[in-house]
Amino acid sequence: MMQALRGRYERLLEWVVIALMAALAVEVTAGVVFRTLGASLVWYDEVASILLAWLTFYGSALAAAKRAHIGCPEVVALLPPAGRVAARALADALVIAFFVLVGWMGYAILGVLATDHLVSLPGVPVSYVQSVLPISAVLIVLAEILTFPQAIEEARAPRH
Repeated sequence: MMQALRGRYERLLEWVVIALMAALAVEVTAGVVFRTLGASLVWYDEVASILLAWLTFYGSALAAAKRAHIGCPEVVALLPPAGRVAARALADALVIAFFVLVGWMGYAILGVLATDHLVSLPGVPVSYVQSVLPISAVLIVLAEILTFPQAIEEARAPRH
């Protein structure tokens, strides 16, 4: 059941990342076309930057769900089984603690930014844009929790 849930979670994040990539591609293409026609869009640089940041954060959640972040598996593989399990558990606990902190601070900063708006789109609050911090932190923590059982199982497996 956990494996099926993890699979559905990965698919959801894949669709979010695909949608953000498509939106970024369309937005930048439109900006280039309008600039070529001599009618530059005032907002396209700022929106492209925001979409790229969102793509990075949601892409990180997808990478966490796939356990594709940078690590040192060769070093961990040299440890005995109990050491591998302990190292994996410690690493996951540290990642979760870090992203709980990122989520907490990201949420706290939303109140500070509540009165700020984008420069080129004054109707869009900066807090909406920055909501990616706590949201992606929660998504990464969830990915770590969903992938933890498999990571421990792999750590217990005999070396090849």
